[in-house]
Parts: sequence; structure tokens; C-alpha cells
Amino acid sequence: MQLITEGKTGNFMKRIWMYLKSYKKESALAPAFKMLEALFELFVPLVVTVIIDRGIDGGDTPYIVKMSLLLVGLAIIGLACSITAQYFAAKAAVGSAAALRHHLFSHIQSLSFTEMDTLGTSTLITRMTSDINQVQNGVNLVLRLFLRSPFIVFGSMIMAFTIDVKEAVIFAIVIPILAVVVFGIMYLTNPLYKKVQAGLDRILGITRENLTGARVIRAFNQQDEEEEKFLQANESLSRMQRFVGRISGLMNPLTYCIINGAVIFLLWSGSFRVDAGDLTQGQMVALYNYMSQILVELIKLANLIISVSKALACANRIDDVFAVKSSMAEGTAAAAASEAPSQDTVLEFKNVSLIYQKAGEESLTDISFRVKRGQTVGVIGGTGSGKTSLVSLIPRFYDATKGEVLLDGRNVRDYTREALNSKVGIVQQKAMLFKGSIRDNLRWGREEASEEELMEALDISQSREFVEKKEGGLDSFVEQGGKNLSGGQKQRLTIARAVVKKPEILILDDSASALDFATDAKLRRSIRDMNGSPTVFIVSQRAASLMYADQIIVLEDGEMAGIGTHEELLKGCAVYQEIYYSQFPKQDPAAPDKMAGGKRGEA
Repeated sequence: MQLITEGKTGNFMKRIWMYLKSYKKESALAPAFKMLEALFELFVPLVVTVIIDRGIDGGDTPYIVKMSLLLVGLAIIGLACSITAQYFAAKAAVGSAAALRHHLFSHIQSLSFTEMDTLGTSTLITRMTSDINQVQNGVNLVLRLFLRSPFIVFGSMIMAFTIDVKEAVIFAIVIPILAVVVFGIMYLTNPLYKKVQAGLDRILGITRENLTGARVIRAFNQQDEEEEKFLQANESLSRMQRFVGRISGLMNPLTYCIINGAVIFLLWSGSFRVDAGDLTQGQMVALYNYMSQILVELIKLANLIISVSKALACANRIDDVFAVKSSMAEGTAAAAASEAPSQDTVLEFKNVSLIYQKAGEESLTDISFRVKRGQTVGVIGGTGSGKTSLVSLIPRFYDATKGEVLLDGRNVRDYTREALNSKVGIVQQKAMLFKGSIRDNLRWGREEASEEELMEALDISQSREFVEKKEGGLDSFVEQGGKNLSGGQKQRLTIARAVVKKPEILILDDSASALDFATDAKLRRSIRDMNGSPTVFIVSQRAASLMYADQIIVLEDGEMAGIGTHEELLKGCAVYQEIYYSQFPKQDPAAPDKMAGGKRGEA
């Protein structure tokens, strides 16, 4: 998969327009009021002209007062138009940015784990926040200034021609020169701003990694090394920002030099014509005012172009994410209650292999097995042997590269996402809880679950005791990520959340690692006695957690080293023997029975 980074501006402008369609009135009124303000502003030099030529020259004080009041009126009307334009522009920009952010979030949610892994969390966060904020600012400025500034510039030139054609030629020469400077700088800075945002991605990635791994960093005394790493990335970003800032910074001095040079030439040539009587003093002041207006508006236009350059660079980055499509096509089959007997095959792997995106070799190779309804299946193996990869294929977090995964005789690719999720419940290695109450977190499994069903799930997951001790019970507060709970409490609540769902297949991916042996045994016994007898997959490093499973799958380097019961594997599977005897004394085979909690039927 490759991000598309060229030729996206046009597509994104269409996308922005799609969001602005909901704000047609605001998008039209904002520039309309700005144009109205600009129109009143263009009248000001003409009023000043008559004040000088007729009022001051003729000593007509009442006329001066009347025209001065007209200037005040023009200023008040212009201010009212400006505020109104700002209101409509802000409403359209914020509203369209909110819609864009919602659409982008929905699109990210639709991506498979493969695309999420490839894109990376830090860049997605940057594009959801900083990039969209830049686009919002760009839309706001465009609605207010994109028409106003060129209107003032060319309007001033036209008004200058109405006053004096010879002097107005200076305007006609200066404006194209300024356009070359402004758009040349825009052409140079646009790709550089994109590199700056990419540098911001790197900074965010390092910051996120350091904050989430703060305990590990301190435990290994790596603060200095991490600070140095952050300093280097920050300095690299700063250098890039300074470089692009220097180029952008040329905008104002260059435009000032050109405009002030034009003003000097205008005053020099105009002074001779005033002496000759071809121009009045008021007309000369009006021409100077129009040149000053061009200067002010070009500064605004320069800042607008810098902001728009940033916004376009960010817009292209956002569109890169939209260009990425999920590699998993959703099926059309709905979940249906199985009509098969309880001992029929519920799950089958047929010659399944898996290669992760951009991985050099297979993570799983030619895996084949069958699971009957209601069985408990253990998955064991060394670190990196492919245990999590195997169970991740069942809820279709990833698609098998080769072979088929069949659920109730149908390929998991054929199910709709909703149908597959209703059949499979999974508790992943990292216990993740969300900010809210315990009740809210449990109802992620099934929103309509009753109080009795929630309490039953707590009983099964061995959570009820500590939940009832908390103030508020089910309504007690859970901080983001479950930071106010211990590791074992978080694991048990995530198991309860999956149990509330009442799935046909329950996958526990090393989700009891923080539990002691006794609690682990009680948990497995409760799950075995659940109503409906779900098919259970238990991924664990502990042989004691799996030895009473109906069948145990042993993995080594992505291949199936053995499959069978504990007794069968202990006799004929060298990999399982190595794992088992590394945890229990070879001379005391009865030890696990005492630690694990009884007979096979009780596990």
C-alpha cells in the first residue's frame, strides 16, 4: 500500500466544497459583505479628495464637517460589514472543518488493522487535529480575503485611472511585479510546508512513545537518551521551519520595497504635474491613498497565501488518508443461528498462512485444524510464534494471505462486519478501558444488557468482589485507559465486557496474565460453565492455564508444532514438553493439578 501524494489539491477542493454545501448561505454572504466593505473603502480617497480641493482649498468649513461625517459613516458601515463577514466566514469554516473531521474519523474507523499499522497512530492524530485546524483557518481566510484583497488591488488601479491615466500607469506596472513575487514565493513554500507537517508527525510519534512508555524509560534510566532523541527531532523540525520561514518572510519586505518604490516614483512624477496644474493636491493625495491601500491589501494577501499554502499542504496530507482504502472488502452474509448439533465443527482453518504488510516472511504458515462447538482450545508457543496472529484471523482483524478460515462452514470474509462481531468476542493482550463508568464499559459488549446480565458477567470474570467494594459499584468512575485500576482488575473487566456480549466464540488472548493461579482457575471454570457453552480460545504462556483444554495448538515460528490434548502433547511434542517442563518440575507431574485447580472437567 502506498500513500498518494500528488495531484490531490483538486480532489480535496471538491471535498471541501462538498462540506461547504451545507453552508451555502454563509459561504456566499461572507465574501459578499467583505466586498461591500471594500467598496466603501474605495470611496474614502474620493471623499478625501473633495475635502482637500473644495473644503480646505475653498475654506468651506461646513462642507469639511459634512464630508468628515460622511467618512465616519463609511467607517461605521465598513466595520459592520466586516464583523458580519467574519461571523459568516467563521461559521462556515468551523462547520465544514467539523464535518471533515467527522468524515475523516469515520474513514479511519473503516480501515483494517493492516492500514492502521501502515499509516501509524501519530500521523493519523496529526491529520485529525493540526492539519484540519490549518485547513479550517485557510477556509476562513479565503472566504474573507480571497475576493476582497484582489478587488481592492484592482479597484484601486481602476479608481486611479479615473483620476489620472498617466499616473495610473504606475499602478498597472507595479501590480504584475507584485503578483510574480507573491505567487513565486507561494510556489516555493507549498512543498516545504508539507515537509514541516511530516516533521511534526515525527515529533508527535516520539512524544506519544515517551509518554506511554514513561515508566519503562525511567526504569532503564534512559531519560537522557530520549531527551537527546527528542532534541534532535525538534531541532530538525525547527531548522525546516526556519528555512521555510525565511522564504515566506521575504514576502513582506519585497512587497514593501516594490510599493514604497512605486510611491516614491508616484510622488516624484506627480509633484511636477501638480506644479503644472495638471493634477490637484486632492487628486495627488487620493492616488497616494490608493497606492497605500494596495500595499495594505497585498500584505494581507501575502499572509493569506502563506496560510493557504499551509492549508493546501495539510489538505493534501488529509486527502492521502482518504485515498487509502481498506484492504478488506466487507461480506454480505448475515449471522444466523446455527442449526447444527452442538458437536459439529464451528471453526476450521484450512492451510492458512499470513504475511503482514511489508513483512519479509510469513507470520503463520500452513495452519490447519478444526474446532467443535463448545470446545475449549488452548494456544501456546514461544514469544513471536504467532499466537495472537492466529486468533486475530477469527474476528477478521487481518485476512489470511493463503487458505481459508471457516466459521459455521462459511468463510469469515463472507460475513458482514456486524454479523461476524456478533459471533466472536475477543479480549486482547492489552487491557483497554475507556473513560466513563464501569457500566458504560461493560455495555460496549451489548448496549441493551440488563443489570442482572452485567452482574452475571462480573461473577464469571471474578470482578464482582472488587466492583461492589468501589463507591458507586457499576457506576464508579473509570479514568482513561483504566489508570485508576490495577492490571488484574482491568483484565477482569475486559473479560466481563466480552462475556456480556454472549458470543458463540470467546477468545482470551493472554488476557489473564496479571491474575494469580487460583483466580485464573476460577475464571476458566466459570467460563466453562457459562450458559450457551461458547467455544473458547485461550492464548497463554502458562501451561497450567491450558492443560485442561479439549485440544491445545502448539506454535513455533508461525508453524503448528503439534495439536492434541495435554497428555498427547506431553508424550509426543518436543516444543510443548520444553514449555511445560520449564514451568513444572519434571519429577512432579502432579504439581500442576494442585496449582491449576482440579480435574479437567472443572477447568
